[in-house]
Amino acid sequence: AEDLPLIDGAVEAVKAIAASWTVGIASSSPRLLIDVVLAAAELTSDVHVSMSTEEVDAGKPSPAVYLAVAERLGCEPGRTVGVEDSSNGLRSAASAGLIVVAVPSPTYPPAPDALALADVVLNGIAELTPKLIAGLVRTP
Repeated sequence: AEDLPLIDGAVEAVKAIAASWTVGIASSSPRLLIDVVLAAAELTSDVHVSMSTEEVDAGKPSPAVYLAVAERLGCEPGRTVGVEDSSNGLRSAASAGLIVVAVPSPTYPPAPDALALADVVLNGIAELTPKLIAGLVRTP
């Protein structure tokens, strides 16, 4: 709780996006860790729903956690954006039918086949802006 291993700019990105849209977290991390990080990063009020794969029938790459979060948010999966940095996360979000944004970790880059599932690949979290999200979810 004192030295959070957050991606630089992640808190700012979440806050900016939460000003316009509902935000959910679909994580493979344990519930306790999710709650500690949200509180320590002062994001609790910005994240409307958070779920751990511990709370659904199967972990990522299953779509279960993403589908559960979308349902709790009242969002259609096809108009919901999933932001991921890992291979199984990308597979999970794509399998759930979400619009997938990849922010690859330079330390542990996703497998090429998983990265190919992304609708957009960003160079860093600073590129994850409300304008980008608006362009992805606009009505056809």
